[in-house]
Amino acid sequence: MSDNASDSTERQRLDKWLWAARFFKTRSLAAAAIQGGKVRLDGQHAKPAKEVKSGDTLEITQGDLQWTVLVLAINAMRRPAVEARLLYAETPQSLARRERVLAQKTLAPAPGSDLRGRPSKKAGRQIRRFSDPG
Repeated sequence: MSDNASDSTERQRLDKWLWAARFFKTRSLAAAAIQGGKVRLDGQHAKPAKEVKSGDTLEITQGDLQWTVLVLAINAMRRPAVEARLLYAETPQSLARRERVLAQKTLAPAPGSDLRGRPSKKAGRQIRRFSDPG
């Protein structure tokens, strides 16, 4: 019995670990990301029920951001973000890559990212005037 109890604390479902480490808000979002190929375990595609253990390497992609993390610990419960950061260590290359992407986003935002909602009547007329050849 004691061996089984110690095994359950050393291993955890991948979707549950991603949720507990606060990479995703819900386990269903984590499972969907795994099924969509956005999460790789030790360089291989995995299923949400695949067990993760200390020492495993995860590659997680969310939009433009990509993390490469080393699993340090397992926690069955979702804890505050400060405690969740203790569950993994991000590689220096991953950290540099993420900081570079974030810096590019702030320096050169996507065209139209400052626009909100539908164009006004005046803006619509200007758009039609610009796009109509006649």
